[in-house]
Amino acid sequence: MMDERHAQVDAIRRRIGEVENDLVDAHAAGQIDRREFVRRGTVLGLSLSTLGVLAGCAQPNVAQVSPPQTKPPQPGGTIRAGIVAPAAALDPVMISDEGGLAVLGQTGQYLVWSDKYLNLRPVIAESWAHDHNGGVWTFKIRQGVHFSDGTPLTAEDVAATFNRLADPVVGSNALSNFAGVLSKGNTKATDPYTVQFTLDAPNGNFPYLVSSDNYNAVILPKDYHGGWDKTFIGTGPWKMQSFTPEQGVTYTRNAQYWGPKTVADRMQLTFYPEEQAQTLGIQGNQVDILAHYSVSGGRALITDPTIRTTQYRSSSHRQIHMRTDKEPFNDKRVRQAVGLLLDRRGMVEGLLATKSDYGNDSPFAPVFRSTDPSVPQRQQNVAQAKQLLEAAGRSSGVRAQLTTLTHFELPDLAQVVQNDVSDGGISLSISILDPGTYYGSSKFGTSPWLDSTMGITDYGHRGVPNLLLTAPLTSKGPWNAAHFKNPAYDKLVAQYVAALDLGAQRTAARKIQLLLLDETPVMFPYYYYFLTAARLNVSGEETTAMGHIDLSRAGFVA
Repeated sequence: MMDERHAQVDAIRRRIGEVENDLVDAHAAGQIDRREFVRRGTVLGLSLSTLGVLAGCAQPNVAQVSPPQTKPPQPGGTIRAGIVAPAAALDPVMISDEGGLAVLGQTGQYLVWSDKYLNLRPVIAESWAHDHNGGVWTFKIRQGVHFSDGTPLTAEDVAATFNRLADPVVGSNALSNFAGVLSKGNTKATDPYTVQFTLDAPNGNFPYLVSSDNYNAVILPKDYHGGWDKTFIGTGPWKMQSFTPEQGVTYTRNAQYWGPKTVADRMQLTFYPEEQAQTLGIQGNQVDILAHYSVSGGRALITDPTIRTTQYRSSSHRQIHMRTDKEPFNDKRVRQAVGLLLDRRGMVEGLLATKSDYGNDSPFAPVFRSTDPSVPQRQQNVAQAKQLLEAAGRSSGVRAQLTTLTHFELPDLAQVVQNDVSDGGISLSISILDPGTYYGSSKFGTSPWLDSTMGITDYGHRGVPNLLLTAPLTSKGPWNAAHFKNPAYDKLVAQYVAALDLGAQRTAARKIQLLLLDETPVMFPYYYYFLTAARLNVSGEETTAMGHIDLSRAGFVA
């Protein structure tokens, strides 16, 4: 048996490339653990079965807060889930919120699925591979897939989808993912079931950018021109039966689906405008599953004996930005002082009931394996903060306005920040806006998010840090609320993005982490766990820290 296994391994190593063999060597030498080996291998296009032969199964990045439901679900019935209400019109090209994402994922599908372990699984794409430097990626498209209207899916639909998303004229939400990565016209169908992406620059994590990690990357027909909310067209296991924008969606099984039929006959998504209603909904048996709840709004669910809670470590976080081009934060000593005044332990234990990892003022969350854990964690140090403020000529005090939005624990976080920084003589006034006002344009033609001197913004989970490194922090980043412009940082990010192997990524990551600790344009106080709730008689649901909820295999136990 051992000789047979060695022969399998040798055969695999002969057919895979140099980068892939370096990954195998790194795992064999103990430089990376099994979980990272599997995660990284899926990025490079190795199948889970191949990786299983090479290294066995990875350790999951998931903990059950309540005992897991291990019984298989019975066929039939209607499975019901509660989600946060979508914040805007349901257009796959423009969706940018968790509620919209959850709706989109029931009938729409991605080339690749990024699961709760941060592994990549084939969906519409059967396999993928890269050239020698990661500048060209080729995806093989699954045959026999049909849209819900019966139209066959081909590589032309895939190419059109990504050329649409990369088109600045269209203005899709995905432009933040593709800026400097993929340009319109550079995705081509080379045959009916092969798609080639020629990138603007090499990118070692590119498969994540066309996976379910990208809200908008569901595959649409090549002739799509809007009106998705009338049809919910897609290739997924469900088909829309009825839709009420204020209430929710009812789905039936999609007879055109290429994969296994759904366990339940029907599925309902109920929209909740605020979190307290969600909590009451599952406790009152109005829904069977909550796709996502927070400690601040659903603390009672954690200890409810009728509810099963699952938590995932994630890269979901809050960013506290400071305008680097405006007083008082144009002096980095003032920004450093603010970072040193934050009581992160108090935030994690008080606001989040310890269900969080500590943030260290960079996008490199502990869940990312490319994060260098040897970089010292920033701790609260009031005395050092006061010294920095004195050196900056601010010993008499600092005044500024802190702007945030009504979302989960953000208003409470704003008050904690206000209290923490007052120990150093910094006085913050707080402005709390509704999400539409915070992110949108005001009557004066400005965006409070991008124009505020200091603000707190919510950021969702990603399987890799690429988007979090570029959009909010590079000089031309579209989400750069700190107005941070640092050529050295931009260069390091380019090095990180181009790296194909973990060692090179971690080398660049360490330099980025240290640079951001020094500059402190944005503070990352914590990375909170993603919590999902289900009633005890439910089995088979799959959620991810992105906010996806897959109920195709979900149902009720006997």
